[in-house]
Amino acid sequence: MNERVAIMGATGHTGGFVAAELHRRGLTPVPCGRSTDLDRAFRGADAVINCAGPFASTADPVIGSAIGAGIPYLDVTAELEAVTDIFDRYAGAGIPIAPAAAFFGGLGDLLATAAMGRWPAAERLTIAYALSGWRPTPGTRATGRVSAERRGGRRIVYSGRRLRFRTREAPRTEWSFPAPIGSRPVVGEFTTADSATIPTHLDTPEIATYMSSNAVDDLHAADDSGPTAVDERGRSAQTFLVEVVASSEGTERRASAAGRDIYAVTAPLVVEAAVRVLSGEGDAAGVASVGARFEAKDFLHSLAPEHLTLE
Repeated sequence: MNERVAIMGATGHTGGFVAAELHRRGLTPVPCGRSTDLDRAFRGADAVINCAGPFASTADPVIGSAIGAGIPYLDVTAELEAVTDIFDRYAGAGIPIAPAAAFFGGLGDLLATAAMGRWPAAERLTIAYALSGWRPTPGTRATGRVSAERRGGRRIVYSGRRLRFRTREAPRTEWSFPAPIGSRPVVGEFTTADSATIPTHLDTPEIATYMSSNAVDDLHAADDSGPTAVDERGRSAQTFLVEVVASSEGTERRASAAGRDIYAVTAPLVVEAAVRVLSGEGDAAGVASVGARFEAKDFLHSLAPEHLTLE
């Protein structure tokens, strides 16, 4: 495989990981800046991966140029509003579009799809995140501000088969994660892009979300130093575990994935999706999440054990 993949935001933190992963997989990354003539740059590309947030500003022009060039579009947005906008605006697009093919939006979607298996529906899906710590990148902080402004400071939850606003303080409780993490304090209603991707193809009226309290506190802390690389691949020491529980008629099915550095693991997620689309798998035109485009268990196992530990 010698395809050329344009990267918007290649000089950013996550974009750097994506460029390195493309090299590793035998594809040629083509860095594109915000001032680049996209129509011209995309003429020689086989796909584009958008890593440049806030995606509320970048998604439309990049998708427009990708449609003009007739090449697949993928992105790594964690902006829930941007994901819903993409699904609303580009359902009939003539190219494959895969938003949120990342830690937030993609991994939870794949785990939920794997957990449900052949179930036609689930009464409830629960997604619980345990992070050892969280030093957000400047991009994460910027996109968070944009999302907060669009919501008017309100929070969003998925309940009753739709996204709803909440103004009360987020609930705090405990969640029992798989060993070795065990029971941890968590903040509820920590809604991410998973709550926008999952309902597009899985039948459930309720999605409950939890984030470990220490990570939420880190996210809101004044420290803006960002992640610190501790290995030769540029990954931080941060570890994560994501557990999804599908519940129906008193039965539960669980799927979980653990790994290191939520920004670094986004690269193999989105690059694996790009490789599959370019090879003809899951390449249907229009907007679809990674959980809808690919066989979830096969996709997840392709990332293990190098990038993910699965249960």
